[in-house]
Amino acid sequence: MRSTLVRRSVLSASAVSLALLATACGSDKADTKADAKPSAPASSQAAPAAKGKTDAEATALVVTQADLPDQIVSAEGAAKAATESAGATVDKAECKPLMQAQSGQKVGTATGIGRTTTKAKPKEAAADASPEDKLKAGLEALGATQTLVSVGSYDAKGAEEAFAALKTAAAACSGGYTVTEGGEKVKYLDVKPGAAVTAGDEAAAFTLTMDLDDGEKSANHFVIVRKGNALATFYAFGVTAEQPKTVIDAQVKKLG
Repeated sequence: MRSTLVRRSVLSASAVSLALLATACGSDKADTKADAKPSAPASSQAAPAAKGKTDAEATALVVTQADLPDQIVSAEGAAKAATESAGATVDKAECKPLMQAQSGQKVGTATGIGRTTTKAKPKEAAADASPEDKLKAGLEALGATQTLVSVGSYDAKGAEEAFAALKTAAAACSGGYTVTEGGEKVKYLDVKPGAAVTAGDEAAAFTLTMDLDDGEKSANHFVIVRKGNALATFYAFGVTAEQPKTVIDAQVKKLG
């Protein structure tokens, strides 16, 4: 999701090889001298390295409306945001992987990527609710957590490497960084560990504090989950954003 848009709205299969060694023994009748000689080892056959998927194939792995009935799911919005964020830059080179993941860009050596956005369906006020309650329901709907979901696919151990790069970037950028997009600057004051997530083959969670100017701040949530050679990232934002557990669970389930 574009950083400026977020602020205005207050982002391998293991290989196992087997080798067999057989020993043959023979004896000479004349001198009874044993002559042990190993046979040629059987061919060591490693499982083929994981093959990354294309953009279209990766998109098929992303959650849809059918997977999240309690959310409003929009792949079109995610694609538009990623396109508009393509020219964004960051003031610290070590923070580039974070910026890429936040805006739905490919991280590392991804062969393909799929994206979508989700937002919790608003709870409508009762028909006989007071004007104040209706206003409150409307404000809660506007501030509901929105999440940009991206699924990148990789060859071999690329997903593991991208996961490690994002963790390294989060640690290196703990003191904050600034993203420039479309001439606007968006400042993240810090990156801290978030509520633990247990999912996939490995997972990590962080909270990012965005400076909204005039002393206002917004806490955003960033979660990364690796499942085999696929890397799912979740960037959640909103007035009172929460870690998108329902979305994470549904996406990891879809990855198998």
